[in-house]
Amino acid sequence: MESLAAWFATNLGQYISAKAVVFIVSLMPILECRGGLIVASLLGVDIVEAIPICVIGNFLPIPFILLFIKRIFKWLKKFGPTEKVVNKLESRAMNKSDALEKGEFLGLMLFVGIPLPGTGGWTGSLIAALLDVDFKKALVAEILGILIATVIMSIVSYGLLARIV
Repeated sequence: MESLAAWFATNLGQYISAKAVVFIVSLMPILECRGGLIVASLLGVDIVEAIPICVIGNFLPIPFILLFIKRIFKWLKKFGPTEKVVNKLESRAMNKSDALEKGEFLGLMLFVGIPLPGTGGWTGSLIAALLDVDFKKALVAEILGILIATVIMSIVSYGLLARIV
């Protein structure tokens, strides 16, 4: 993820503002606020400005995923090439759903909040939608998870631990 974040910082950072790059990266699946904070650090965006940009960018797609992804997937399955992609995405998401089924709210929050490969808001929203988790419960769990991930990644990206010690 660091190399992908560095690529965005280097290539987009020369054409648009650093804050816009941070926002765009935070919107993207896989990178989300984790990548956004890395990019913010690389581009010298102050942490106080970076955190709200990353949280908003990461959270923005979540309500749309929760509300519309099942309909979008149903529509995409009507076409040969996209049907395979959708089936693969659904399968991968459901393989990661064990934690959510046991403790729906806490599981979703931790799934989104602990910055590991394959976790995050996009995947958490997909799983929540496929498992028919209550919309409001999923939104709250997702925002809390994003805040947890933001705290963890702020410490990592900005080296806050080194400043404290």
